[in-house]
Amino acid sequence: MFGQVAQYPIFTYLFQTTAMLRYPNPAMLVAIALLQVASTPLTAQTAGSRFSDQVRENRTVQDAVQWIDDNYDAQVEEWILITEIPAKSTMEQARGAYVRAQMEAEGLEVSTDSIGNVTGIRRGAGGGQTVVFAAHMDTVHPQDTDVSVTRDGDILRAPGIFDNSASVANMLATIRAMNRAGVRTQGDVIFVATVQEELGLVGMNYWLDNNPGVTDMLVAMDGGLGGVSYGALGIYWTRYWFRGEGSHTNSSTGKPHPVRALSEAVDRIYELEIPEGQGGAVFNIGMIGGGKIFNGIPQDIFFTMDLRSVNPALLDSLDAEIESRVGAAARDHKVQWDVERVQQMPAGGTPEQLGDRADHPVVVTALDVYNSLDIPTRGRPSGSTDGNAGVVRGIPSIAVGRGTGGDQHTLTEYADGTSARKATIAIIYLAASLAGVASVASIS
Repeated sequence: MFGQVAQYPIFTYLFQTTAMLRYPNPAMLVAIALLQVASTPLTAQTAGSRFSDQVRENRTVQDAVQWIDDNYDAQVEEWILITEIPAKSTMEQARGAYVRAQMEAEGLEVSTDSIGNVTGIRRGAGGGQTVVFAAHMDTVHPQDTDVSVTRDGDILRAPGIFDNSASVANMLATIRAMNRAGVRTQGDVIFVATVQEELGLVGMNYWLDNNPGVTDMLVAMDGGLGGVSYGALGIYWTRYWFRGEGSHTNSSTGKPHPVRALSEAVDRIYELEIPEGQGGAVFNIGMIGGGKIFNGIPQDIFFTMDLRSVNPALLDSLDAEIESRVGAAARDHKVQWDVERVQQMPAGGTPEQLGDRADHPVVVTALDVYNSLDIPTRGRPSGSTDGNAGVVRGIPSIAVGRGTGGDQHTLTEYADGTSARKATIAIIYLAASLAGVASVASIS
């Protein structure tokens, strides 16, 4: 068959007689089909995407992917090991020491800053952009929580197994795979294991503030597999206090009562209507506390407010309106009141305000990578990860998934032990695509 095709080179064929064009040789049809297949990209590349066949077929990139496949069992074991190192926010020191030791063993330029972020720099050959991959080390669980991992088939169960121990393990596996395969990028690839993400992105904000001008693109390794978040959900946490003189129950009639003021404030807040067409918002009163005895008016009592929106203006206007209603209720009940700002994570903007960020190479490259791995994917103009810190600073930033799982922030948290394989391969493809592969060594 191939010998017959060789007798009909495509350029000769195009200049054949009309009769030949009308009645082509079957072998020629095969040749045309083969040429069409050969010219069709294996990777369906979106405009602006940096993920291509050239990247995917690079021999070192392929070797890195193969290394993940060959060593995935060991990656899962390290995932379990990391999970079983308690790391409540502000208490990540032991986990950070482990991560630092692994980065040093891989020859990265490693440092730990004053609040505990661990940074490993993998230098590029030059001529490319610097890409930062961030995975937060902290969890929400107290240090005395039982974080022993149990297996249920492919399912791994333990507090913190999914959020965010999976990403820390994926980060270390990515570093090893790129080193073993000899992947050489043009730009620097910086791996940052951050602290206190669960307290309002404290570690990522600190790192960006103390490393100005370093980051061309930021990829937060956080969330479920498939989503590509390129926005920033603004989150305001506030504690509202109500205070009075207090009184024994027997003499409490008619006296100012902080509880009644709090109750009135809560009622008024939940009468708020969220305006339509401005990006939306949601709020929740998650904690109420105060008082120490049954038989007395408490001298102080509080409630907490969790207010969220992607729209900066809407976020601030709702925050001001809530504060106004709290103040009015306190005055009506003749008690003192106070506001404690616990954290304020800025909003990145509505989809309209984000403009063309959905078309930035960091976003479309991630979507193409996921599509190449047959992972259902979509872009999201929101997010509540370390990526937010980059978005609000104008740094092209996304968050991509660590695997699949659920019940985050609970004692029943779980993860699919097989899902981190594709998540890690995606990080390798992103690093090679965004930082650029220094030299192409395609499979021949």
